[in-house]
Amino acid sequence: MIPGGGQPNMQQLLQQAQKMQQDLARAQEELANTEVDGQAGGGLVSATVTGSGELRALRIDPKAVDPEDTETLADLVVAAVQAANENAQTLQQQKLGPLTQGLGGGSGIPGLPF
Repeated sequence: MIPGGGQPNMQQLLQQAQKMQQDLARAQEELANTEVDGQAGGGLVSATVTGSGELRALRIDPKAVDPEDTETLADLVVAAVQAANENAQTLQQQKLGPLTQGLGGGSGIPGLPF
């Protein structure tokens, strides 16, 4: 007979879970402190967001400002922010993907987009 009945070592499982939780928290903190950019209109408008998706900066080239056509400027702003957020999501998947796969694929973890 196998000592312990062949059951997994609960202490070891708890230690592994704690380490995964710490690694995940560290990766989330890195994401919150990492900035990524997105651009639109050939760089006329650019947005900077954190890896967790928080908008930090918006830059608008004066050439993009036409008082007669604010709709185009608004579209460029939206496109730049969307591009930055897409880059942030890619970064999230790179940083958190391997960690969340160990937690059952990441589904059902509050606050994570995947």
